[in-house]
Amino acid sequence: MIRRSALVVLALVIPVRGSAQDSTTHSPAADRTLSLSLSEALRQARANSPAYRQALNDASPARWGVRNAYGSLLPSVVASTDFGYTGSGQSNFGGGFTRPTSAFLTSGYSLGLQWQLSGRSLQAPAQQRALQRATDEDIGAAGVGLTAEISTQYLTGLQAGAQVAVARQQVRRNEDFLALAEARHRVGQTTLLDVRQAQVTKGTSEVTLLRAVQAENEAKLDLLRRMGVEPPVSVEQIVLSDSFRVTPPAFQLDSLLSLSDRQNPLLRSLRAREHAAGIDVRAAKTDYLPSLSLRAGWSGFTQQFTNENLLLGQSLSSARDQAAECEYNNAVRTALSLGGQTANCLTAFGLTPTGTALLDPVAQQIRNENSVFPFSYTGQPFGANLTISLPIFTGFSRSLRLSQVRAQEDDVEEEVRARRLQVRTDVHSRYLALQTSYQAIGVQGTSRDAARDQLRLAQDRYRVGVGTALEVSDAQAAVQQAEGDYVNAVYDYHKAIAALEAAVGRPLR
Repeated sequence: MIRRSALVVLALVIPVRGSAQDSTTHSPAADRTLSLSLSEALRQARANSPAYRQALNDASPARWGVRNAYGSLLPSVVASTDFGYTGSGQSNFGGGFTRPTSAFLTSGYSLGLQWQLSGRSLQAPAQQRALQRATDEDIGAAGVGLTAEISTQYLTGLQAGAQVAVARQQVRRNEDFLALAEARHRVGQTTLLDVRQAQVTKGTSEVTLLRAVQAENEAKLDLLRRMGVEPPVSVEQIVLSDSFRVTPPAFQLDSLLSLSDRQNPLLRSLRAREHAAGIDVRAAKTDYLPSLSLRAGWSGFTQQFTNENLLLGQSLSSARDQAAECEYNNAVRTALSLGGQTANCLTAFGLTPTGTALLDPVAQQIRNENSVFPFSYTGQPFGANLTISLPIFTGFSRSLRLSQVRAQEDDVEEEVRARRLQVRTDVHSRYLALQTSYQAIGVQGTSRDAARDQLRLAQDRYRVGVGTALEVSDAQAAVQQAEGDYVNAVYDYHKAIAALEAAVGRPLR
């Protein structure tokens, strides 16, 4: 879906360029060309490049890591509830005495606060912020790499297009040469061998042109692939519209090296990770300090018997026992003339006058008290607990942990040093390559001019009958090679600037 949207945007944003024509006519689709600038290519690449989007995906976990580190300093709230069922059976009270039990339902809840504080949790926010900065720098490095990749491939496409122009120019030269050879053959000033030589040369240049066009189309396809989109139109209709001037490089090596120390994103990322490793060492040292833990909470439960008849029967049996004991006490008090007898032991313990059943209000109260599942909780008292712990001996685990994080800190420090050496080496070597590329343009320009002069002399000699067709053919091959080498030198220079910008970590133009 993202790729399809990108194609639509690319087709809408890239301007249509065509020959001037009457507004009442419509040009065929094949006559339209879509112009693609470098800035538009970079914008599309940032929106659709799979590799760059993968780097962007790391930003969200890094942000949540910082939030989680701060959140760990706050109490956590835990709420839970449970539901249970226990089937009916027999309760064994020992001595062969058993009692039937009813199935019952249970439910409960708990609401608790938990808070832990340690040196490691206090160091966590700073460490996560450092890791987030490292992630941001990694994303920046991916952006710099993407810019260098797209810019270089864009230049490769322009270079291939310039080679197509060189090949077309060569085809035109060979067509003129063939026409001249045929004209001289018709008036008897040369042999058929010269005509055949011109035909072979022209055919070779046409094949070279076909291959140059293929190379240009492949370069544009590779550019679109790196951008993360598919061609919105035929690749032949896509025109790379930007051009680049050759200007003398005005960069100073010392300033470039200093700038790379501050701006190179990979180096900045490693320095952020070095800072995080130092915080990890401080956190490991806090394992020797006490830690605090606070727990507080509320809870409740329910228990409801599913067999109310069994529950009522047990209550009736208990009431009868209590009534019998009451009557016995009355009899003893009467015999001893103590007084204070209970008026009616049966009704006093909720029994009917016959003693065979519970009174209806008593039975209904028992039913109401039993009907509590699932949310008529019986609350438990509030509880809180504060714990201060200080490990005395942990089997050298703290020493091992501290040694490991110190080794990691040393490793990252050495990695930073190695990356800095690599960055400075890359900047220096690409600075030298830029100087060489610029000098090569001058040399190749001189060679191109000399080859063109050589071709004009060979053509003039052949036209007046002094030179040979082979001389012209050789001169044409030499000028084509010189013009192609000049094109390569120009675009090698622009690619060298792009490579230098990638090494420094920021645009230089």
